[in-house]
Amino acid sequence: SENILGYFVNVERIPNSCSYSPNRISLEERKIIVNVSMAYYRVNISAYNEAGESPRAIYIVPEFSGTDLPGQIHVKSQGTKAVVTWTPEYNPKCFVVDWGTGKEDIHMKILTTTTGNFTLDNFQPYKLYKIMVHASDVCQCESFIRHEKTFGVTHFYSVEGVPRTGPANVTILNITKHSALVKWTEITAEDRLGFLQGYRIRYTDSSRKKSPAVTLNSSTTSYCLTGLKEKNTYRVQISGFTNAGEGPPTLSQPFSTPKYGTVEPQCIFITQHES
Repeated sequence: SENILGYFVNVERIPNSCSYSPNRISLEERKIIVNVSMAYYRVNISAYNEAGESPRAIYIVPEFSGTDLPGQIHVKSQGTKAVVTWTPEYNPKCFVVDWGTGKEDIHMKILTTTTGNFTLDNFQPYKLYKIMVHASDVCQCESFIRHEKTFGVTHFYSVEGVPRTGPANVTILNITKHSALVKWTEITAEDRLGFLQGYRIRYTDSSRKKSPAVTLNSSTTSYCLTGLKEKNTYRVQISGFTNAGEGPPTLSQPFSTPKYGTVEPQCIFITQHES
């Protein structure tokens, strides 16, 4: 609106254990550049005019990356506890440790010692935790937004379990006399209960003879079955596995190979690219 005089912006760290909220930034433009660490942040934006201030628009800064910063942080599980160690590149005045399962469950601890280790407690089994270590030369909580730099990020399970389900949406495509293409959707993060190492795929023919298991890496979501017999009915089983073991298999719908048709394998992989 042309009657707006300016905007108030409040960048708040999550979790916010400060005794009071940071001072608001007042500006006339509809753009602001802030340097933040890889911690979670909430941005509150409101407009004001001569009559007063508008309600706030709330924006949660998305995660920068789902990957870790390798080699920076090491976590060793000890039951419900975890010992986090790191080797500082320099000695800041303090470290800030964040840990939790997500934005809704995140904890924060300020370490004024530069020893580079910390023991965390009360971890639940089979849940994926994220740990972030930040360095800051200013140890007042309200100053972290300006001075905090992320040193390392890692994920861990205090106790790993086997996946509670197999992959979803198993489909069979390009069926020929002796081959078929199997595709599936990866096991969701909530159902993995541990770091997914890969998938195992087996198939059973009409005589209930089960094939040897084929092990695939965790990024694979398709596989070409070859060496099938013509005019036979098959059912495919796919399971995921972690370091704790193999989970239950997902069964595909039965499919039949034709008696006549193409002899050579016709597994065609289609890759889609966003425009």
